[in-house]
Amino acid sequence: MIKSYTCFLRCLFFTVLIGSFLSSFSRQSDGVPDTYHNPIIRGMAPDPSICRAGEYYYLVNSSFEWYPGLPIYKSKDLVNWELIGHGFNNRDHNFIKPGTFDSGGLFAPTIRYHDGLFYIINTHIGGKGNFYITATDPAGPWSEPVWIDAPGIDPSLFWDDDGKCYYIGNGNLSGVKQWYGQAGVWMQELDLKSKKLIGKRKQLTFGHATNARWGEGPHLYKIKSKYVLLMSEGGTDIDHAVTCFVSDSIWGEYEPIQINPILTHRHLGTDYPVYATGHADIVQTPQGEWWMVALGKRRGTGGECYIGRETFLAPLQIEEFTDVNGKESLRFIVSPGEGRLPVVGKRPDLEWSPVSSTGDTDSFDSDRLALDWCFLRTPMTDWYSLSNGKLFMKLRSEVASDFVNPSMIVKRVKEHKFKASALMSFTSHNPNEEAGVILYRSSKYYVTFTVKNGYAVVTSYDGGTKKTLTERHIKPGPVSLSIVSDGKQLSFIVNDGAAYTMDCRVSLEIVSDKYQRSGGYGGTMVGMYATSNGINSTSIVEFDTFTLVYGDILKTSN
Repeated sequence: MIKSYTCFLRCLFFTVLIGSFLSSFSRQSDGVPDTYHNPIIRGMAPDPSICRAGEYYYLVNSSFEWYPGLPIYKSKDLVNWELIGHGFNNRDHNFIKPGTFDSGGLFAPTIRYHDGLFYIINTHIGGKGNFYITATDPAGPWSEPVWIDAPGIDPSLFWDDDGKCYYIGNGNLSGVKQWYGQAGVWMQELDLKSKKLIGKRKQLTFGHATNARWGEGPHLYKIKSKYVLLMSEGGTDIDHAVTCFVSDSIWGEYEPIQINPILTHRHLGTDYPVYATGHADIVQTPQGEWWMVALGKRRGTGGECYIGRETFLAPLQIEEFTDVNGKESLRFIVSPGEGRLPVVGKRPDLEWSPVSSTGDTDSFDSDRLALDWCFLRTPMTDWYSLSNGKLFMKLRSEVASDFVNPSMIVKRVKEHKFKASALMSFTSHNPNEEAGVILYRSSKYYVTFTVKNGYAVVTSYDGGTKKTLTERHIKPGPVSLSIVSDGKQLSFIVNDGAAYTMDCRVSLEIVSDKYQRSGGYGGTMVGMYATSNGINSTSIVEFDTFTLVYGDILKTSN
């Protein structure tokens, strides 16, 4: 009897073991990975905020001077994200007006879901300040903005168990700075019926320690019967960090946890490949797992970040413990066993849900542009059109070096090594008119590769100084212009029936984050550009395709 029972247990053990192996083998053979790679949203995707509604997760990023504003992504597994819409895609709002400066506009949104309604609360820099919008579908449409009379930036919303809504803001209410960069986090109740802040306004913290600088990006949660305040400190560069505070009461006192900061890479040195980590938000899965999204910068081959801030994902472990005074508290461990944003990590315990790719080439076959195309400030007139598989752009007097809406349609650069190509037709004998490809970081730092008066011309705008680097006569007719990055330098290829590599190179540092000299908070964009350089024009450029591919690009010989 005992032998039979033992034999049964052995058979059961091996059955489970084999079943587990077959399940794992089947999972791998089905192409479902066990890991994920950071960043999860590549290219300009700073200041991430996240929420869950049912089985789906929604994420929003800052967009600054770019239109449409506030990109919104959807995911079922926290790894694969689909761009589904924008908080602002109605040009009647004209939020990003001419005159909006580099890295001005829409800052640090927070997205939340409550009682069947999505909320995005945000700051309009250079405008009326703080506001929120609502939608039943995060893909839109979103409501008209509700303006809030509140100081500071980076607002967030929190609903307590009694249904009350609270506004969590950034700022130093005392008006007195005991040290340089002293900011902090404050809170006030928000009456959603009257759409106004009511009651007392209280400072919750100035940061995790004396001399804590630039406290910002606050979020409030209730976890394990504790009120948890998450915020960023140290500025959004190499000293960026995430700190955490815990309270038994919503009004405080909020005590910094002993292991602050819970996330930073500043102690890893100036050569570490991912830096400036911070501005985080957290979310819990139905399985009980906690995950954090945060921004970070990737260094390229030359040691600088040439893309901008991106969205990263990290596991979060929340532990209950009793401190030395016998008080129950919480401990927050980001990436247990590693303590930093992983390059490759074990993916969340969620159904693998890849999204369809938009492809490398846009042939302009639709009657509207794909969601990932962007404009520099809001286009208030119809200066482009789509017809018969082509994109037509009017040449206008506006130029990319001014705080205007030029004839420029671009998308985010997502890797340091890339090739961006436009197949176009453009004929003009006016020396002021040009059209082609642009790699843009800010009004003072960008590169153009254009057709101008029968020549292919490379021009740099470095620190606001315009310089023609090289030019080559081309044949009449369709022409392909390509900007190629090897991760350190840019090269330029023209094909008017035969491919030719132009005789100049430009350092990729022209769009780098070095000293934030390229515009600071935004990211690098690439796409199509046309201008008549301050003179009115009736000319039009015709784009057949635009292609953007990543990785090592084979050099085209002359």
